[in-house]
Amino acid sequence: MAVDNGFLSQFVEETTFYNRIILSHLLPASLWEPLPHFLQTWLRNYLAGNLLYFISGFLWCFYIYYLKLNVYIPKDSIPTRKAMILQIHVAMKAMPWYTLLPTVSEYMIERGWTKWLAFHPLDGILQAVPHVIALFIVPIHLITHLSLLFLEGIWTASIHDCIHGNIWPIMGAGYHTIHHTTYKHNYGHYTIWMDWMFGTLKVPLAEDDNEKAM
Repeated sequence: MAVDNGFLSQFVEETTFYNRIILSHLLPASLWEPLPHFLQTWLRNYLAGNLLYFISGFLWCFYIYYLKLNVYIPKDSIPTRKAMILQIHVAMKAMPWYTLLPTVSEYMIERGWTKWLAFHPLDGILQAVPHVIALFIVPIHLITHLSLLFLEGIWTASIHDCIHGNIWPIMGAGYHTIHHTTYKHNYGHYTIWMDWMFGTLKVPLAEDDNEKAM
């Protein structure tokens, strides 16, 4: 399907609008306006990503480690300040590269290299790459694509926080912890279905006991 130049022009106008909204509120115009459009887009994603990381991380820690102390995690299991700072340091090293993915996605769409989006454009690094590769194969709405990247980051964090939601058939943190201890079970992403089908499912102990009791 041929890409409509009017569509591409409208898409660039929209991403430029997004850049202006974020950057104009966070940086002096003299610092970002001279930059090429690609770098403006990356800077917008980088700054917004950092804001989201620190705000959501603070609220999550405040809720789990303060308001709900000893409800989800015992007090003696709370990470030390040194451990938290180390995790923040690692996240900051990854942030420039992680936010490069949606930037590259937008650039590919703006250049007309991907499959034409199925609708109007108003519509956490390696694990998100398949979503970018899919742009070459499957027509997908821009907002759907960006939402998948966002949800990927949320999901990746949630399955590593050791708080097992125990919502069947979701592949929660309990399942994923087993994956990191045996390295031969629970390869699934969002649900347990594929592991169940191929015989690699290992149920967390508490759930296993509940199933036997039923």
